[in-house]
Amino acid sequence: MNIEERFLKYISFDTQSDPQSSSTPSSMKQLELGKYLVEEMKKIGIENARLDQSGIVYGTIPASCQDDGPVIGFVAHMDTSPDASGQNVKPQIIRDYQGDTIVLNQDQDLYLDPHEFPELLNVIHHDLITTDGTTLLGADDKAGVAIIMSMAEYLYQHPEFKHNDIQIAFTPDEEVGRGTENFDVKGFHADYAYTIDGGNIAEIEYENFNAFSAIVEVTGKSIHPGSAKNAMINSIHIAQEFDAMLPVHARPEYTEGYEGFNHLHDIHGNCEKTVMEYIIRNHDLSLAKKQCQDFENIAAFLNQKYGYQIVKVTIEQSYLNMREHIEQHMYIVDNAMSAMKACGVEPYAVPIRGGTDGANLTYMGLPCPNLGTGGYNFHGPFEYVSLTMMKKQVEVLLKIIERNEVM
Repeated sequence: MNIEERFLKYISFDTQSDPQSSSTPSSMKQLELGKYLVEEMKKIGIENARLDQSGIVYGTIPASCQDDGPVIGFVAHMDTSPDASGQNVKPQIIRDYQGDTIVLNQDQDLYLDPHEFPELLNVIHHDLITTDGTTLLGADDKAGVAIIMSMAEYLYQHPEFKHNDIQIAFTPDEEVGRGTENFDVKGFHADYAYTIDGGNIAEIEYENFNAFSAIVEVTGKSIHPGSAKNAMINSIHIAQEFDAMLPVHARPEYTEGYEGFNHLHDIHGNCEKTVMEYIIRNHDLSLAKKQCQDFENIAAFLNQKYGYQIVKVTIEQSYLNMREHIEQHMYIVDNAMSAMKACGVEPYAVPIRGGTDGANLTYMGLPCPNLGTGGYNFHGPFEYVSLTMMKKQVEVLLKIIERNEVM
């Protein structure tokens, strides 16, 4: 099976994770892809391929030489984002893209226009896969899964390729921040790893946001509107007041690079009760904590203003920036960059404006920077992936393994 066939097969599985679920994994349909991958891995030759009770797929490609050097791991996630449907994906394949506007769905007036999405100009003459405008594609991160599986198949087809043990893992629930909560780092038996979960394959990412989530609950006083004067307190209006007190220019639509943000991603309620859900992000931990404090300060102000606990704020840490830990093992980054150059890819480091399983794995003791898949515009109908980059990334991973053997 070639990488294109493999990717198209994977995106046929609906693996959308569920942020409201407390089950493990958050949606049982993710297990269907996990079971399929285990069978595929066994057919390739990975004898110990297995799906554990939390929905994580593990496997080992045994060493083909007697080297006792470091064991390398590769990780990708199986789930797709809750932000858009991943059911009944209808991919479109564009061969030798010429830089023109791509019609996704004429009926819905959806197009991939290079004027709106200038990254398209970087993939001219590439083979692309897009959506049909009705779902996301699933390149995040089934492209990463396909790249790792294609690498594994190559190694089994070429026993002359010398390497130490190589560990593989595919996680569920990365998109809802739970991809590594049951990851067996000790049992994975890797000295370091890479997640394959980024965009352009020239990018390597080893610093990410410090991430927190905030739930803001506003409790109003519901009175019949006919007799509401000086009595009703509409929780919806107070929620609007709360949101307006946060810095306007610290919203995602006004930020880039190392700039942090507060993102209101869900709000629902009525006169009596309104709940807002935010994500809080910053590469600088001290600034991230200041943003969290802003939430507490605004709540305290409104509670004093209205004379009772009208606002309750609950903040939880999601993940932290892995940079300071990766910097203690920069050979991992250097190895990847050298491999890229050897494959004709000019590498550069960029900060992740998000997070990956690698951030938590790094804090769990497994240094794990992130590499690209060739995917763009994740989490929505404008998502697309470069097959050309996917194929090249397989070469890069093989070169990383090769260089690992001479470290």
